[in-house]
Amino acid sequence: MATQKRLICALEDVVEGGDGVRFEVLRNGERVPAFAIRYAGQVRGFVNRCAHVPVELDWLTGKFFDLTGHYVICAVHGAHYNPRSGRCELGPCKGASLVPVPLLECGGQLFVVGEDVAPREIGVSRQE
Repeated sequence: MATQKRLICALEDVVEGGDGVRFEVLRNGERVPAFAIRYAGQVRGFVNRCAHVPVELDWLTGKFFDLTGHYVICAVHGAHYNPRSGRCELGPCKGASLVPVPLLECGGQLFVVGEDVAPREIGVSRQE
């Protein structure tokens, strides 16, 4: 069975430690905001919603990283999330995690896959 995928952007648009790429993903029949970032060479996707209070994380459109470039930060409470796992390491929701969005790198493009399906694994698949 072929994997259903939807184009988000060109891979080159997801810059190491730079602005995230915002998009929407279907969850439980509803379109919700999501984002893709690149950290330590890996592209990761998450629903754009703090694990503490349901607010979007970016402090300006696409600005997800703190000033060090090592954490995804919630603009409302300052919760710091590990960009590899989405787990909150500092802040009011310490130990909670962002909801991962499965992504696929293929042919220089980035796709969202498995919409409206609970993801089993955080991260990106690669197809050559």
